[in-house]
Amino acid sequence: MQISFSQQELESIIEPLSTEGKISIAVTSVAALDKAQKGDLAFLSNLKYKAQVPTSKASIILIAADYEGHPNANQAYFRVNNPSHALAKLCLAIEKRLWPKPLAGIHPSAIIDSSAEVNPEASIGPLCTISAGAKIKKDVVLGAGVHIGIDVIIDEGSILMPQSRVLDYCRIGKRVKLHSGVVIGSDGFGYYFNGAAHLKIPQVGNVIIEDDVEIGSNTTIDRARFSQTRIGLGTKIDNLVQIGHNVEIGKHCIIVAQSGIAGSTILEDYVVIGGQVGIADHVRIGQGTKVGSQSGINSDLKAGSNVRGAPAYSYMFAQRLEVFRKRLPELFERVSTLEETIRLLQNEDCKSNY
Repeated sequence: MQISFSQQELESIIEPLSTEGKISIAVTSVAALDKAQKGDLAFLSNLKYKAQVPTSKASIILIAADYEGHPNANQAYFRVNNPSHALAKLCLAIEKRLWPKPLAGIHPSAIIDSSAEVNPEASIGPLCTISAGAKIKKDVVLGAGVHIGIDVIIDEGSILMPQSRVLDYCRIGKRVKLHSGVVIGSDGFGYYFNGAAHLKIPQVGNVIIEDDVEIGSNTTIDRARFSQTRIGLGTKIDNLVQIGHNVEIGKHCIIVAQSGIAGSTILEDYVVIGGQVGIADHVRIGQGTKVGSQSGINSDLKAGSNVRGAPAYSYMFAQRLEVFRKRLPELFERVSTLEETIRLLQNEDCKSNY
């Protein structure tokens, strides 16, 4: 990965509140404060690392506007409102350089059904398959090996990375990004037991992904048993997440890696789910709720809840339980000592009665 930005280019991208110092070389990479070398850009977003700024060898450092200190020779400080946000602006510029948008057109190895509609401003990569009745709209990018099922709609500006799959009748909104290995619309896990065997319940619904959603690699979202599985506007889903049939996820939720959400559960808007969380079926998670990593949720949570643990408790109560759990060996030892003391006292009482 090779990049190169002059100080002037960085100033035009980041738009700092003020600049102090000057460098004569190009910035070619981004690094942590303590590991940065000449030609690197570093940033201070966590005050925990404030002491590393004066000794950092980075050529440019992004710092808060109220930082008290001055750059070394051949070094520049960009004072900004939010260093993390400023770095994100730079990373967006780097992304555009490293992965420029492919040219519009259809690769000759793509297989497209005659009844599918592909906008001439879309980009269809090698070995893609687009099934009957599918609609690929303006500025859509399909990476190599993407499969689009029957009557699927991919709306404007969405990007499907290589080997992602959108199966029959599903709908993808505008500016959605699906990373490699994502499967949208696989069958929901539905069976009934007839006394002798587990028989499959047909899954005849679909999946609707609303605008500005991003879904990480190898995440799977099952089609509904009937109606829709729905992912709301602006929601971001990490890698290796499983979302079951008829789940409804609200706007601007965050769901972190290896979490699993069982069928017909509802997440209201702005819910945050930590890594490796398991959520039972037919549960409702209220707006703005935060669920800590490795929690187990088996009942409804009211809006604004902050929980952790398996089963989940309120965050502060779970913290108290953790303290008690660490003290269990000591408590067991004290109880054993008390029991032995009681036994000895009882023996003394028996002797004194004779």
